[in-house]
Amino acid sequence: MTLITKIPGTLLICLGAICLSFGGLIVKSFEGANLWQILFWRQFFFTIVVALYLLATYKKNFFKSFYNAGIPGFVAGLSLSIGFSAYVFAMYYTTVANTNFIITTETIFLALFGYIFLKEKINIITFISILLGMAGVLLIVGNSLSVQTSQEFFGNIVAFIMPITFAILVIIIRKYPNIDMVPSQFIAGFFAALIGFVIAGKILISPHDLFLAFLAGFFQIGFGFILITIGSQKTPAAVVGVLMLTEAVFGPIWAWLFINEIPPITVIIGGSIIIFAILFEFFLSKKVN
Repeated sequence: MTLITKIPGTLLICLGAICLSFGGLIVKSFEGANLWQILFWRQFFFTIVVALYLLATYKKNFFKSFYNAGIPGFVAGLSLSIGFSAYVFAMYYTTVANTNFIITTETIFLALFGYIFLKEKINIITFISILLGMAGVLLIVGNSLSVQTSQEFFGNIVAFIMPITFAILVIIIRKYPNIDMVPSQFIAGFFAALIGFVIAGKILISPHDLFLAFLAGFFQIGFGFILITIGSQKTPAAVVGVLMLTEAVFGPIWAWLFINEIPPITVIIGGSIIIFAILFEFFLSKKVN
């Protein structure tokens, strides 16, 4: 498992963001499962993949890894569990476009929290990248942010919990770079699954929906958050925020490829701007540090 730690943090974060970009497509593809059933099974499979990773990495020291993560790991996990729950709730009650836009505000929260709590300065390249990236996302979903129902309004409000909890996770990882925070992912999955189980009551779902939950938990957020957690250990918080915009680019692409949701020209232009912002940050940021 040491091989993955040798991969550049920026690349790990981009790969993790691509995994996460399948979230909207998967959640919208469930046929009969309700919100809390989706949350339970999604986090159930997520917890399994994180446990397998920890067992393969620590073997007999599996439980010790949680002890080593300590209070910071527990706080990070508890915070992220709330974010997981908010994500499924938002995707269930509001549009994928609205949710994707709100998620990208993590860029602002990461830069702000990094400056406040870690004293990480925001260089001019990263600042420009943030502005470019947010402009691209605004162009993509700007016309889809109109509130149509009270449920959608509430879904939009709840969605803002996600970028805040993700920013808290990354800041804790950056604050304690020598502590493996992957155990916090297990804690997050466990508590989110517990929330889904308690509220859902009945957890039996169709084989079709169970398979989608497996894809979501095992691959989409399982691999996604493990890669992002490891990558964030060696990547400044503001840079993480810019690279995470990759998720907003690929989300509409998967919808176009798999459910024939053809993106309008504004999505293509906006996605191009975001990709440019990511490349701009990736290649030029180190030169000004």
